[in-house]
Amino acid sequence: MNLVATCDPANARYVMSCNFDNFPKGPEFKQMFDILGDGIFNSDMDLWKNQRITAQGFMRHHLFHQFLLRTIRDKVEMGLMPIIDHAAKHGLVINLEDIFRRFTFDSACILVTGYDPSCLSLELPQVLFSKAVDYFEQAILYRHVRPRSFTKLQKWLNIGQEGKYKKSWKVLDDVLAEYTCQKRKEANKLNQELVSVDGVDLLTSYITEKESTGLICDDKFLRDTALNMIIAAKDTTSTALTWFTWLVSKHPILENKIIEELESKIPIAETKRRRLFNVDEVKNLVYLHGALCEALRPRICSGKETSFIQMKAVASALIYNYHIHVMEETPVVPAVSVVQHTKNGLMTRISKRWE
Repeated sequence: MNLVATCDPANARYVMSCNFDNFPKGPEFKQMFDILGDGIFNSDMDLWKNQRITAQGFMRHHLFHQFLLRTIRDKVEMGLMPIIDHAAKHGLVINLEDIFRRFTFDSACILVTGYDPSCLSLELPQVLFSKAVDYFEQAILYRHVRPRSFTKLQKWLNIGQEGKYKKSWKVLDDVLAEYTCQKRKEANKLNQELVSVDGVDLLTSYITEKESTGLICDDKFLRDTALNMIIAAKDTTSTALTWFTWLVSKHPILENKIIEELESKIPIAETKRRRLFNVDEVKNLVYLHGALCEALRPRICSGKETSFIQMKAVASALIYNYHIHVMEETPVVPAVSVVQHTKNGLMTRISKRWE
């Protein structure tokens, strides 16, 4: 593939947002990312526009927003905090990048499909669905740097990265087919009162609102859409949180300013004690928002606001309640990957800020 690389935010906005129609991804891109099917990452022109408009509409709906707030609060309170508390209590060194990836994978799966793969627990289990995503991302990276003939040979012999890619594809197909089947059954006997109380995931919206989308919402479309959205939410948000946390750990003045800003939003009697912040308390925090944007260098996507809600919930919980010490023995450097992971993880020792 002939490539032109740019890191200028203005260029990224020009290509990805303002003039997207002038830069179709084309058949080679779709072949490279064939596992994503006809989802939004692989789509061009009218199909891309229709998918983007539909996705934005569902994500802006008050029922999805309601579901988002409940999901993120539950995951922070019952998933993230117990692990961090356990590490702090026993003086353990933990890989925060891995914790963030588990958090965002669980959250993405719940928000998109309504089902929780439960990667984020004290046992830190190896979940086949999550590992399948990691394997195919790695294989796609190799497709970009190896001769196409070598990739075809691996694919034909079913070995190496392409062998793992094929196995990952089957795992993803099987899991998403099960999710879709169960969701269709639930949608057929949907209780409107229950939906109003609990909110609604995106897969349910695509199934129940298919007439209004103008899209053919068959099982393949739902599979492709769900996978694209999970991928979009999983690694980008966790990677942003990883580098943000690392940057904050290197700048104590920044950390203190974020804590001061958080305390300005709560009654004096409730300061200097453990607490979680709700969305209303953190949504207008200028300094925290600016620090996240600085770590991102700008993010442009349909799920931008959803990602910011997640990041602010996690960042406020960690920074306000804990001291995070990054281990100098394990250098924090970028890995060669499709998404900018760290090479060695974000190894940290954590202690409680308040008793």
